[in-house]
Order: sequence, then C-alpha cells, then structure tokens
Amino acid sequence: MELSLHPNRPEEAMAVMREVAGWYRDHGYRVWPDEWLAPEELLTGEAGPENFYVGTVEGEAVCAFILQWSDREYWPQAPEYEAGYIHKFCVRRKFAHRGMTGQVVEALRGECRRRGAKYLRLDTGYEETAVRDIYLAAGFQIVKTLERDGKPVMLLYEMEVGK
Repeated sequence: MELSLHPNRPEEAMAVMREVAGWYRDHGYRVWPDEWLAPEELLTGEAGPENFYVGTVEGEAVCAFILQWSDREYWPQAPEYEAGYIHKFCVRRKFAHRGMTGQVVEALRGECRRRGAKYLRLDTGYEETAVRDIYLAAGFQIVKTLERDGKPVMLLYEMEVGK
C-alpha cells in the first residue's frame, strides 16, 4: 500500500476527521466533537487551506491531518519553520493497524527536511494513553507535560527529522 499525501484539501480532510471522530465516540472514546471539526474552528492564521492534508492509497482517502509550520498555543517560543506541527491526525477505521501512522510520519519527515525544519511535533491530551502508545511507537518522544491547576493535561511530543 503506497501512501500519497495531498495538501490543500480542507473539506475532504474535515470530512475524514468527522468520520473517524464519530466512530470513536460511538465506541466510548473521548475525542473531538464535530463542532471542533468545522472550517470556522480549524482554519486559522497558522492553518490555512493549504495545511489540510488527505492521505490516499490507490485514490481512496485513508487519513487526514493538519500540518502547520508554527504552533503559538503549545510551542510559543519556537521560531516559524523550526518544526512541522501535526494536528487532528486520524486514520479511517478501514485502514487501521496497517502502518499508516509510520508511513505518514516518514513522509512528513521528508517534507520537514525539504523546508529546513529540524523537528516534527504534536500534542495529545495527557489521558489519551492509546494515542500516546501509537506516537511513542512511531518514534516520537514526550518532551513536556503541560499542567492546569497542578494536574497534567497535555503532552508535547517531538521527533528529529534527520538529514
């Protein structure tokens, strides 16, 4: 299965995100509500239409995510293009457990190198242990735990993209 990544597909990416989030909600997981997966929420100064990607295999959408080049919310001190920041990454259930995360990460490492970025970064909720395991297995390291009222709430992950 060869994965191809296609930028500038916001509507299709959001449709995949809503589909995947709906499946997880139906199975008792805490995930993004559909209201968060709408253009008015996701299109920002840091994430324009060109930052919305859909991954395909043989023309069929298998995954979606947002790839930004700055993230002022969680990495406010980082210069623009120091890293690529992945948000709302999801894989359609039909393609789960087929190595999509690893393929996407490898492709994004190459994109980061082309743009001169040194890192690939992402964040998850502290209690999202299944997602934590996926990202750690893909080669990310937890580099910071964010707290609110003395309790851990978010984890920040990072991976060097290499040369």
